[in-house]
Amino acid sequence: MKVLLDECVDWRLGRDIVGHDVKTAGQMGWTAIKNGELLALAEEQFDVFVTVDRNLSFQQNLSALSIAVIVLYAKTNRLADLRPLVSKVLAAIESALPGAIKIVAAD
Repeated sequence: MKVLLDECVDWRLGRDIVGHDVKTAGQMGWTAIKNGELLALAEEQFDVFVTVDRNLSFQQNLSALSIAVIVLYAKTNRLADLRPLVSKVLAAIESALPGAIKIVAAD
């Protein structure tokens, strides 16, 4: 799967998402782009969008998109807080459906 990490997600998390083609918004030159435009760009090239933006589902009509969205719920967006979610992120990527949102949180 082709996975895009939002700019609010520590780019180093991409190293832990093994078996997938992971890029960051920064690598794509898509920093400081508003969510609606970012998702429109992302759905053209990616299968999954990973973010920590909990408001995304309230701000955007995700069901109309051809990309799956995974929202990480962690204490902070620091790598140390996101890394424990990696196994759940990998499982969420494998079962991701276009236009669907999955919440990935610590137990």
